[in-house]
Amino acid sequence: MTTTIRPATANDADAIDTVIRAAFAGTDFGHQGEAELVRMVGEDGDTLVSLIAERGGAVVGHVLFSRMDVEADGAARSGAGLAPVSVLPGLQGQGIGDTLIRAGLDALRKQGVAISFVLGHADYYPRFGYSPDLAARFASPFAGPHFMAMMLDSDAAWPLGGRADYAPAFGRLG
Repeated sequence: MTTTIRPATANDADAIDTVIRAAFAGTDFGHQGEAELVRMVGEDGDTLVSLIAERGGAVVGHVLFSRMDVEADGAARSGAGLAPVSVLPGLQGQGIGDTLIRAGLDALRKQGVAISFVLGHADYYPRFGYSPDLAARFASPFAGPHFMAMMLDSDAAWPLGGRADYAPAFGRLG
């Protein structure tokens, strides 16, 4: 069955919520507020890219990239945080999440965003260009081995250091 990727609309909010809750319910940590996070980021106006995957007219996946406050080498840079990416459990492992992330990264490049960060699995996100070595150059409350970053222009030099703060909704999540 064909998967279609498109920008999310306000009418998709309940379907997105359902997909996120289902996707995270079966993880080792269970649902940790990812659905609420997506709603809060949107209410705050910090959404940069929100895409859904549809199959047969039903929402089966979602990805969110939100605005970040990034300083690199003493200058403000446009940044985006990837979180969360969600696919219905029965459809995971079929490339839907991969397609959503790649489409989101392309949309960020078109917006002129310089750098993207993710807090996630170290074996999964490097396939998109995310690097823990780049993220280690940035002070962040999420710093650690699962914190990764990528320059959206692959020819851009890596900053020597800086600071990376997610949208305020991440701090309110608790």
